Amino acid sequence: MDGSAVSSSDRPRYILGISAYYHDSAAAIICDGKLVAAAQEERFTRKKHDPRFPVEAVKFCLSFESVDLGQVEAVVFYDKPLLKFERLLETYMSFAPRGLRSFLKAMPVWLKEKLYLKKELRRQLADLSGVEISELPPLLFSAHHQSHAASAFFPSPFEQAAVLCLDGVGEWATTSAWLGEGNKLQPLWEIDFPHSLGLLYSAFTYFLGFKVNSGEYKVMGLAPYGKPIYSDLIKEHLIDIKSDGSYRLDMRYFEYCTGLRMTSSAFESLFGLAARNGESDELMQKHMDIAASIQQVTNECVLLLARSLHEETGCDKLCLAGGVALNCVANSEVIKSSGFKDVWIQPAAGDAGGAPGAAWAAWYLHFGQERQISYPDAMQGAYLGPDYSESAIAETISQFSAVGNRVDDETLFDQVASLIADGAVVGWFQGRMEFGPRALGHRSILGDPRRRDMQEIMNLKIKFRESFRPFAPSVLQERASEWFDCSHESPYMLTTAPVAYSKRDDRISGEASGLDLLKLKRSEIPAVTHVDFSARLQTVGEGGSERYRRLLEAFNNLTGCPVLINTSFNVRGEPIVATPEDAYRCFMATDMDYLVMGNYVLAKTDQPDNDAFRGHVDNFELD
Repeated sequence: MDGSAVSSSDRPRYILGISAYYHDSAAAIICDGKLVAAAQEERFTRKKHDPRFPVEAVKFCLSFESVDLGQVEAVVFYDKPLLKFERLLETYMSFAPRGLRSFLKAMPVWLKEKLYLKKELRRQLADLSGVEISELPPLLFSAHHQSHAASAFFPSPFEQAAVLCLDGVGEWATTSAWLGEGNKLQPLWEIDFPHSLGLLYSAFTYFLGFKVNSGEYKVMGLAPYGKPIYSDLIKEHLIDIKSDGSYRLDMRYFEYCTGLRMTSSAFESLFGLAARNGESDELMQKHMDIAASIQQVTNECVLLLARSLHEETGCDKLCLAGGVALNCVANSEVIKSSGFKDVWIQPAAGDAGGAPGAAWAAWYLHFGQERQISYPDAMQGAYLGPDYSESAIAETISQFSAVGNRVDDETLFDQVASLIADGAVVGWFQGRMEFGPRALGHRSILGDPRRRDMQEIMNLKIKFRESFRPFAPSVLQERASEWFDCSHESPYMLTTAPVAYSKRDDRISGEASGLDLLKLKRSEIPAVTHVDFSARLQTVGEGGSERYRRLLEAFNNLTGCPVLINTSFNVRGEPIVATPEDAYRCFMATDMDYLVMGNYVLAKTDQPDNDAFRGHVDNFELD
């Protein structure tokens, strides 16, 4: 982006950021540099990871600020498609003749989707706003990794920081390093496609039978059930990692450049195992060992990259973004051992976060505006989506002829805490919807972490997902160190921490392995203690959700335990709920016991036609 001054005016200045056409499309709007609203399109369309132009998300962002597109200073897209096309041609030519044939075959699609993207974006915006294309605000483009870097640095609480972005691929970069200072972002270096740590992890996601761009977190959750016995094999054959963390992949083992699969037959031969056929194939110990191995290799590579960047820049602060930054295990290694004193991670680190990143890149790098630093950060706790009034919630209850009681705040939190302590599973729908992949206490399903059977109950009867999947704990920030070996805040559930030794069960036997580890009671909070004693932690401080914190305080006062199970309010294959209607449908389609929307408490046993919503679950796409 070229720098130029924004025109002087007393009116608020808005910039709309958009990410679309790959996965997790989203829109975000900033006002005078402040992020005021952001949402993923999937939440409105109910199509998980929806990649289409974010019509509904754009409408929400504009309506939240009561502005139309004509009042927006600029619209910014998070990618530069022409750059991608040029680099695609250059690289595919290097694979000639096979690569050239594949490129020529794919060229019509690329010409349509990439060369004419600017025209398509303008058409979509014009249709959405009902104005002529000539009347639209300027359309700008921020490079993909520049959008990631902007989403990491500009909302961080740091005046100066190193920035590391890791994902599958942008236009061409897969890993990039930046130096952020004030309102500037200086690119330092990058690693380009086809060499990609994100695509390496996705190749293993595919090989282990999970969906690419959706199931990577399943690989991370599966890893603790195995042993990293294939780590050396991976580093000897698949990825060559240098001492500074830079790397190259041996492309003989991968087909994502020229084929329709992530891995080649050579990959299968290397492990002596065919790719697992989704959910239909048995999950074996070897699969778990492979998951543990790629996780360890990922940890090592990310940590070496971070250490190298620390030495290169001399900064003591680091910002992370890109899809790989959602790997909370690798993040924790960086926090613990990279040498940086403070690390801040964009909560919407994947492509959705490119929308606010592109808007910030325009505000600071294109328009040259002065940066205002916010504490603890500028992401507003990630509570950036729509909220619903009490009257809207009451209307939904009436629409479904549902039965609910309104409870005042004075008794609501104690009542819900008591229900959870008695073993109930509660759908918790409050305030503004979260932006990003994590539910952070506004669109959450909650349970008692002390119950040994709660992980199985919530996985099989509520979430309809694999039994090996761990659940995350939310904990009062000031009590976190009593229950977890955690010296840092984790408001966005992007790091892991071991459960404190004082809370562990010392009778654990070393004889169990694989999924049999699920049968062992590992701690005083077994439902959120993974088989390696780790937990993907959310700390809830004074700056977090006030209502969620009040519930945690009530549960702590009642039980002496300041921890709740917090999983996203959805079932497998479905996006997190957005509206009261979404919440009620999900509640009725599962074995949740209670739904709390605002101040309304709904008991499952009081609802009419409990079985009428069961077919809703049968239609979910399994991921």
